[in-house]
Amino acid sequence: MSLSEVLIILAKAIILMLSVSLVVLLLTYAERKALARIQQRMGPTRVGFKGILQPVADSLKLITKEDILPTWADKGVYWLAPIAVFVPAFLMWVTIPVTRQIVVENLDLGLFYITAVSVLSVLGLLMAGWGSANKWAVMGGLRAAGQLISYEIPFIMAILGVAMLAQSLDLTEIVAQQNWVSFALVQPLGLFIFLTSALAELGRTPFDIHHAESEVIGGPFVEYSGAHWSIFFLAEYMNTFTIAVLTVLLFFGGWSWPTMPFEGFLHTTLSVIWLLIKTSAVIWLIFWIRGTYPRLRIDQLMAFGWKLLVPLSFLNIVITAIVLFYGLPLWVLTCLSGILLVGAVCIIRLNSSSSMERDTVRLISARDIRSKAKFSPLETSGGAE
Repeated sequence: MSLSEVLIILAKAIILMLSVSLVVLLLTYAERKALARIQQRMGPTRVGFKGILQPVADSLKLITKEDILPTWADKGVYWLAPIAVFVPAFLMWVTIPVTRQIVVENLDLGLFYITAVSVLSVLGLLMAGWGSANKWAVMGGLRAAGQLISYEIPFIMAILGVAMLAQSLDLTEIVAQQNWVSFALVQPLGLFIFLTSALAELGRTPFDIHHAESEVIGGPFVEYSGAHWSIFFLAEYMNTFTIAVLTVLLFFGGWSWPTMPFEGFLHTTLSVIWLLIKTSAVIWLIFWIRGTYPRLRIDQLMAFGWKLLVPLSFLNIVITAIVLFYGLPLWVLTCLSGILLVGAVCIIRLNSSSSMERDTVRLISARDIRSKAKFSPLETSGGAE
């Protein structure tokens, strides 16, 4: 490898890092504003115009803040854990295209590469929990590992369904297959499985049990502060943006337009804007879910993954294989997938209502208790004897 090739790779890495960091700053501001809107608050308003520079101020604060190392921590594992979480989040962008022309390295097995790299982030969470030598951190790390194992299966199976439709693992080819009909219309069940599993992989609400403040006090991050703490959440927001872009590329046609009258630089610019508009809609959906849905219990989370999403993901593969093998029209797959999706929603609704009736504490007023009580103090004392 020549020196010029090395310099080109370094330049691409620096540009990619700066671009993703800027996106993360915008995402943190957008999420705080979105949650404030949902909760009828103002959100950031002080730093910059309408608080737009608040993420920059927070970043400077975290960078200059003191890092506190517990005396009983395993220092090597403790310091390496943030890097082990950040590196996979960064490496996934090596093969994610923004347009056909803008991609660091287009791989024929791009989806396989992304799936393999995404699994590595859980090692960083386990290292953070173990290296902190804190029982809450260890518990949070183990929760993260169990959650990833549970939801990795439907996540991969949803991706496999898209690969079967496109007959390719190349993301640019998958986008090209959706020029007229997006795969979200062909596989609505696959979209539901992918987005739900992706939220669980991210650890976003309602699947954020591994750092639940009310249960494990922040989980693997409880002993971290300053710059190292910020790296964890930099990786989380990078992964959030990555999942949003992947959702658009796999199910909503990516940057493709039905017809594009422009060519060259204008075509590329409009394609990037179109991709970002779709991605913003998916990100807003993720923020809306965080602002409106409560956190699941760990038993509910595991049951939802193994009892519902895993069987649905295999059914999605089966019906896709049947339609492709027998050469049936794609509207047949749309109907079958839609029926299964409606059935899944009905199961969720029925199960949630029965669970509430079974597990929720019923409140009874004192007046009702007095009206139903038919015993006297004498009878009570006699019964006790």
